[in-house]
Amino acid sequence: MKPDGSRDAVRRKIVGLHQDEELHWVADLECGHTQHVRNDPPWQVREWVTTDAGRASFVGQRLVCVKCAQ
Repeated sequence: MKPDGSRDAVRRKIVGLHQDEELHWVADLECGHTQHVRNDPPWQVREWVTTDAGRASFVGQRLVCVKCAQ
């Protein structure tokens, strides 16, 4: 944690995706943690998560892992 109380962003690669019990998409990160990746405009615009091709194109991209930053 930084002296001002904020956390450093820790970016991890997406190694896969799966759906949770409510059928929301979840990214599996290289660190072993997971993160929901919802398309919920206007707050979260992630149209890529709505198609097979879009999800496949994001494997290997990096997301901020909140748990690693803690």
